[in-house]
Amino acid sequence: MARVTVEDCVDKVENRFELVLLAGHRSRMISNGSPLTIERDNDKNPIVALREIADETVSPEDLNEDLIHSMQKFVEVDEPEPELETIEAGAPAGDEEMTFDRMSEEDLLRGLESLDPPERRDD
Repeated sequence: MARVTVEDCVDKVENRFELVLLAGHRSRMISNGSPLTIERDNDKNPIVALREIADETVSPEDLNEDLIHSMQKFVEVDEPEPELETIEAGAPAGDEEMTFDRMSEEDLLRGLESLDPPERRDD
């Protein structure tokens, strides 16, 4: 790549790896028929892409978003969640009536103590 063009772009895109990704993506866009924002001057697509980034005729943020979008295989669509039915306290849900067993802490401890511990095996 042209050294002068890369040095001009580092001010706009600080990470050189990201610059290569963005310039490559823009170069492919130009190859696929995207309109140029600067004069070509007998330059190849990668140099034109770098010159566009250096001259700020294309936004690196927009190129980054477009690059991410082009790589996505599945785009998640935010759909509203279905509303849950609310059940009033004390009202039966449907035809059946709900019952709850109440147990004190002492009853629970007595029940746990009455359980036999499992036999220990040495394998």
